[in-house]
Amino acid sequence: MRVAVYFRVSTEDQTTEPQRLELLEYCNRRGWENVTEFRDVISGAKSSRDGLDVMMEGVRKHKFDAVVCVKMDRLGRSLTHLAQMLGEMNDHGVALIATSQGIDTSSSNPAAKLQLHVLMAVAEFEREIIQERTLAGLAAAKIRLAKIGRKLGRVARKWTDEEKNIIEAWDGTVAGLARELKCSVGTAHSTLKRCVSVENP
Repeated sequence: MRVAVYFRVSTEDQTTEPQRLELLEYCNRRGWENVTEFRDVISGAKSSRDGLDVMMEGVRKHKFDAVVCVKMDRLGRSLTHLAQMLGEMNDHGVALIATSQGIDTSSSNPAAKLQLHVLMAVAEFEREIIQERTLAGLAAAKIRLAKIGRKLGRVARKWTDEEKNIIEAWDGTVAGLARELKCSVGTAHSTLKRCVSVENP
């Protein structure tokens, strides 16, 4: 039995070792010694991954009889991508085994196959929910920032009567006005642009 074991985590601060040990122990219990390991540290949403790509190339070249992972979401979260991989495995006579989910397509167990398809659908559903929550959070954050920006935008420089007279009579450069008023060039420019008659807020 030629077996490919695949384990994945999403970020570098996570470790694949627990998955690796579980899979190797599973293979040992079944007496499978010809085991090749494939590892990725990347989001499951990415359909192209270094370890996964090499493993699937081995599947296409009939190098394996089975692919073993801990859970389906280690392979991927997209129903389309998972279905594509399963189709390729089936076409090349390679079984898929998810050790913690009781999935084993090397058998003709219809219950296992039903569970497989249900889990694939659930994995994609969970991913869509996460995306919706993320987008909703970003939208809410943008609204909050916009409100803060509007509040900040209403804060105006409190000009003194003397400064107002300088502004109204100014015929020099913006930089010169900024130096005279001891303010930023941007403030001086916007003040002149409005042809000010500035009122204290």
